[in-house]
Amino acid sequence: MSPPTTTLAQPAMASDNSVDRRTLLVGGSLAAAGLIGYPIVRDAIRGRASVFIARHQTYSGPIRRTIEDGLMLCGMEPAALRGKRVLLKPNLVEPTRDIPHMTTHPAVIVATAEVFRSWGATVTVGEGPGHVRDTEMALVESGVQEALDAAKLPFADLNYEEVAWVKNRGRASQLDGFFFPRSVVEADLVVSMPKMKTHHWVGVTAAMKNLYGVIPGIKYGWPKNVLHHAGIPETVFDINASLPKMVAVVDGIDCMEGDGPILGSRKHMGVLAMGTSLPAVDATVCRLMGIAPERISYLKLAANRLGPIADRFVRQQGERWETLVSPFQILDKPHLQGLQAEIGELVS
Repeated sequence: MSPPTTTLAQPAMASDNSVDRRTLLVGGSLAAAGLIGYPIVRDAIRGRASVFIARHQTYSGPIRRTIEDGLMLCGMEPAALRGKRVLLKPNLVEPTRDIPHMTTHPAVIVATAEVFRSWGATVTVGEGPGHVRDTEMALVESGVQEALDAAKLPFADLNYEEVAWVKNRGRASQLDGFFFPRSVVEADLVVSMPKMKTHHWVGVTAAMKNLYGVIPGIKYGWPKNVLHHAGIPETVFDINASLPKMVAVVDGIDCMEGDGPILGSRKHMGVLAMGTSLPAVDATVCRLMGIAPERISYLKLAANRLGPIADRFVRQQGERWETLVSPFQILDKPHLQGLQAEIGELVS
């Protein structure tokens, strides 16, 4: 796609997520500040990342405290969020009240919003459903609208907002750039909030794939056909490389296995996972599902470029993933063969 003649100005927030370049920049500045000894700083310099997992979670439980503690253990600094704009991006792909395990649960959305609000941030919830054009219907059917109203949280319809053109910083696909909605380009932080699910094309959908929902349907169609034609793994990588700063909070309490992300079956895991590196979070989610992350095409592209996926480079906080592995059923399709692995193979 070519850039439009009139849109919002390209934001300075669009960041280069290359680990190698960021390592050099962060390393120099933090060394001068005398902070090299801190574990989280060392992780950033060495291309490492922290991922927090909590078990025994329920939608009626104290998940706000869990999310707050988990994000802080992964390096989030509350003081740095004061006065900032935070966009929460849940997954509302094709909601129906009969299949609550398809979409991000309203309780997780509200709890995450409460955390960032308590840190002094301005919070907006935004989504551009990929399978339905009627966003209001998606909000109502998912139960999210009622929750947003009760919490007085504003919602941004990312399918129909005014857009800005942002250069493709990943270049895995042939797309020159992306139209991003105003709420995305103006955010200081985007929080990807997926439901843990299998996916009939790419095997797994979690924090990185969830960001297909920041792409506006008015420019890319339903279900984001332009991206599919340009290659799903490649465009997942490129979108993540081109967005502002991101963190992830994954709803892994009631999940979906089999014919995901829409027609699969409920699988209860009772976990929440989160972190400041989306590739590291998604790799950990894969391991929880009994899937080798390096066999997921978009994670293979992201490895050591957008973040680490090898277990030895991921600092586990909270529960160890090894104690929680529960293999997910995967469709019996040729392109999905070989994704599952024994626990010994998941340690890399």
